[in-house]
Amino acid sequence: MNRLFKILTCPKCGREYPINELQNLCNCGAPLLAYIQVEAETNPLEMIITEDESLWRYRKLLPIKNENDRVTLGEGMTPLKREAELGSLLGLDNLYLKDEGVNPTGSFKDRGMTVALSRAKELGVTKVSLPSAGNAGVAAAAYADAAGMECWVFIPDDTPSSFSKSCLEYGANVTMVKGTITDAGLMMSETLDESWFNLSTLKEPYRVEGKKTMGYELAEQLDWKLPDVIIYPTGGGTGLIGMWKAFDEMEKLGWIDGERPKMVSVQSEGCAPIVKAFHDGKDFAEPWDNAKTNALGLRVPSAVGDFLMLRALRESGGTAIAVSEDEIIEGIRLVEKHTKLSPAPEGGAAVIAARKLVENDFLEGTESVVVFITGSKEKYSELY
Repeated sequence: MNRLFKILTCPKCGREYPINELQNLCNCGAPLLAYIQVEAETNPLEMIITEDESLWRYRKLLPIKNENDRVTLGEGMTPLKREAELGSLLGLDNLYLKDEGVNPTGSFKDRGMTVALSRAKELGVTKVSLPSAGNAGVAAAAYADAAGMECWVFIPDDTPSSFSKSCLEYGANVTMVKGTITDAGLMMSETLDESWFNLSTLKEPYRVEGKKTMGYELAEQLDWKLPDVIIYPTGGGTGLIGMWKAFDEMEKLGWIDGERPKMVSVQSEGCAPIVKAFHDGKDFAEPWDNAKTNALGLRVPSAVGDFLMLRALRESGGTAIAVSEDEIIEGIRLVEKHTKLSPAPEGGAAVIAARKLVENDFLEGTESVVVFITGSKEKYSELY
C-alpha cells in the first residue's frame, strides 16, 4: 500500500478499518475514507509523474499498492479553459469550464471507476455490481471489462437506452428497474449475493479517491492557485467530497495555503435534497419524494454522503442552489452556442447556477469560477 495510506476511517464515528481488506460502509452506515498520514512535502512535482497524461500522474497520492493491477483507459487530465464569451453572458469576468466529457466513456465517472476497479483487482475481486442513473454504470462496465471482471448494473427503466446499450457492449449484465437509483439499489440487494462486490456511490472507499484527482488537476492547471469558487452538479456527491478531500490533502502536504474555493452544490428543482437540507440548516438530508429530472445524474433522492457534502459546503463558505428543467435546457444551449462543448444536462444546470448566483449577489462577478461540465450530451440524445 502507498506509504501515505495506513487505515480506513469513518468520518462520522471515527472507527478505523484495515485498508488491506475489502470494505464497504462503516458499521454505523457512513462511508469510509482513506486519509493520508504524512509530513509536509514541499515540492509537488516530486510526487507527480509528469510524463503520465492521465490522472495516474497522481498515483503516489492514491491508495494503490501494485502498479500492475492498475486498470486504466487513459482517464483524467481533462481540459480547463477560460470561456470569456460565455462568462460575459453569465456576468462573470473569470469563468472556466472543466470538460469531463472527454474521459474515455464520456463522463467524470471514469475517474472513480479506474481507482475503484484497480483497488478491487488488488484485493482479489472478480465480480462487481452497482445501481446507476446511467454514466456510472457505463464506466463500471468499461473498467470491469478491462479488469477481466464480471459486472452487473441496475438501471432505472426510464433511463435512455443508450446507457444500457453501452453497458451491454462492454459485456455487463443489465437489469432495468422501475423507479429511481434508490429503487435500483434495493433491487440489486434483493437479487445478488455477497459474492458481488458493491461499487455503489460512497459505499466503497475508492471511487472518491479517483474523483479527488479533479481537485489536484485544478490546482496544477492553475499553477497551484485554487479558484475562488467551484460550481459542481451533485447527485451522490462523490466529486464534491473528493475535491474537498484533495484540498485538505494538499494543505497537509504544504502545496497550498489555507485559502480554499467556495464549493457550490447544484441540483434540479425536481430532486434537491442537499439544497433543502443546506438552507434548512440540517446536517443530514431527508430523502426526496417523487424525484424527477432529466438530468439523470442529479436524480438521487438520498445520498449516503449527504453529511459530507453539507459539511464541505459550510466549511468552504459555499452554498447550494436548484435550477428548473427549463433552465437546464437553456444552460445546455448557452454552452453549445458560446463554446465548443456539448454538455450533458448536469453541466447545463451548473452553468445556469453560475448566472443565478450572480443575480442573487452570492457572486460579485469578479471571482475566478470553475464550472464542471461532468459529461457530454451524446448519450442523452433521446431527451435533448
